[in-house]
Amino acid sequence: LHAVVCVAPWRSADPDDAPAARTVPGAAAVCTVPWGTTAQSLAALVRLRSADALSPAHTAASRLLDAAPGAAAGIAGARHGLEELGAAWWEASGAARAALAERRFAPVAQWSDVGPYRLLTALPPEAAHDPVARQLLGPSHRELARTAEVFLDCAGQAGRAAAELGIHRQTLYYRLSRVEQLTSLDLDDGEDRLLLHMVLKSSRL
Repeated sequence: LHAVVCVAPWRSADPDDAPAARTVPGAAAVCTVPWGTTAQSLAALVRLRSADALSPAHTAASRLLDAAPGAAAGIAGARHGLEELGAAWWEASGAARAALAERRFAPVAQWSDVGPYRLLTALPPEAAHDPVARQLLGPSHRELARTAEVFLDCAGQAGRAAAELGIHRQTLYYRLSRVEQLTSLDLDDGEDRLLLHMVLKSSRL
């Protein structure tokens, strides 16, 4: 019984720079794995006593993060045997991407806890470049993009969104109208909201 841990980005592709498994609590194996096209990550296979207790994986992830400032870690669900090692790595690396993208998951994210990022991390990188949000995601509209994301995170509840943003409700409505102008989306339409929400979240992955 084990869990796969991914730490990314890792500082080096050199196998000699990876910590020995014996130095990582509970680890049966540790190795470097490519991360994207130019970076590296670190994978660890961590032994578990129970499928319901991932604490050994959390301990190993925390130890590895001590040697990787600015990195994040992801933990896959528990597995028996190595038949699903590929799926476990996919979960662990997806959870690490979610932790890098969303501060509330950092520094260590479990795959079971990352919500919609379980789907978003499966999308190809170009999905974040949907033309509908090209202008909104430009440097000059960061405040509008954040406003839209908070509004959507709050399930379209204007009062909650305005309070979280620390702005007046009328300011929120003005910003949302600007978002609609820039994207040509209707924020009263559920499918338009879903598309914008997905693009805003995936843009940070």
